[in-house]
Amino acid sequence: MKNAKRGMCKFTLSLILAFGVFSCGDNKQRPTEEKPVVVEAPQNIITLAEADALYNNYTKHRIPLITNYEIKQRAPSEKFEAARFVDFDYDSIKKYISYIDQEAANGGVKKVTKLRLYFANYPNEKKFKDGKDVVHPRQNSIFILPTLEKNNQDYGFYIGENGKAKLIRDWNSGIEKGMGSLNMKKETQHAGIIPNFFTSNSAQAGKSLTYNHGNGGPPPTGDF
Repeated sequence: MKNAKRGMCKFTLSLILAFGVFSCGDNKQRPTEEKPVVVEAPQNIITLAEADALYNNYTKHRIPLITNYEIKQRAPSEKFEAARFVDFDYDSIKKYISYIDQEAANGGVKKVTKLRLYFANYPNEKKFKDGKDVVHPRQNSIFILPTLEKNNQDYGFYIGENGKAKLIRDWNSGIEKGMGSLNMKKETQHAGIIPNFFTSNSAQAGKSLTYNHGNGGPPPTGDF
């Protein structure tokens, strides 16, 4: 009888140990899942009604002026429809931001403070000065420039030949003074929206961080 009780105890203990080992092993294979971080809505988010009002204001106060100028003054013999948007591929923008962070850090920039969007206008030409095609002649566009802080003010910057961050305003001063390879007429460069410095690897003295060449056109059906 004692042997039977001992056997039953050993069997029960074996089950407990086996169950415990199994449970521990199972816990290791199923780590606790972390809850995703909840991102609060940025303060700059606007309502759809506000966006619609802004869009309609542009339609009323800007489109007629642009269309009138393009049709009656700039190129009367050519068909024209004013662009209403510029978009960029989402993944390309994420890659662009990562590229800015990388180059800024390598160039000695402590923090990229802003992404500045410049209003722009494509020339009425088939090609830019660097030979690239003008995809949307005469259409409005934007280009993006990162900024850094200096003396409590934000300045656009690029990466100089020495690998260090330099201010766009200093590059502009170089153009105006006709310094070395930057000896060019600034007025001509403005006609092409972005100077050759920003678009031609062979001609530029440094590395540009300026982003352009988005897709633009009339509003998509159903959107603003």
